[in-house]
Amino acid sequence: MSTVNVLDLKGQTVGQLELRDDIFGMEPNRDLMFRYVDQQLASRRQGTASTKTRAEVSGTGKKPWPQKHTHRARQGSLRGPHMRHGGVAFGPKPRDWSKGLNRKMKVQALKSALSTRVKEGNLIVLEDFTMDSIKTKAFKQVLQSLGIAETKSLFVLPYKKEGYLNVRLSSRNLGKCKVLIADNPGMPERTTIDGLNVFDIINNEKLVLTRDTVKKIEEVLGNGR
Repeated sequence: MSTVNVLDLKGQTVGQLELRDDIFGMEPNRDLMFRYVDQQLASRRQGTASTKTRAEVSGTGKKPWPQKHTHRARQGSLRGPHMRHGGVAFGPKPRDWSKGLNRKMKVQALKSALSTRVKEGNLIVLEDFTMDSIKTKAFKQVLQSLGIAETKSLFVLPYKKEGYLNVRLSSRNLGKCKVLIADNPGMPERTTIDGLNVFDIINNEKLVLTRDTVKKIEEVLGNGR
């Protein structure tokens, strides 16, 4: 097992934590990470773009001019796609862009993304990170103490409770920082990391976890759930 230093909010080492090699030390599979990100971004598309065909646009159905003796090309309708205010040919229609990805592939993609950050030395583990109130200034001081104030960073917190929610709300105005809470309030009877995803991990240079978050990740991904 690899070992990582555990830091406090001032950036001082307060201990060490062993990471499971089957989760944080595997050889990254870039193909699976691409498939996971592709599935994520495709599922975000609304798919609501819509255009009207010649059957849907308003307009008369009358023949615009006689078939013969006008010295003009024959026309049957003013609603054709080549006419002004006519319908659109082959335009977009509402559709579902979402793609599927089976559970085992998602698990391996998450493990690959986590292992990538560990191999790069871009994983930071905190003893804990809670805030009594919503203060962006206090959050920025933590970033400066950790040396990541100017680096795109992803914080992953373990539970939806007030101290962690305050941390997320304190980061809202910071463009280079994102805070996720790896929990599903709809399933309190089981440990979940539903907030953790590959796109956010690889879209941010630094990954910051707490000791409890690492424990949850190993519990969930270790069981393949």
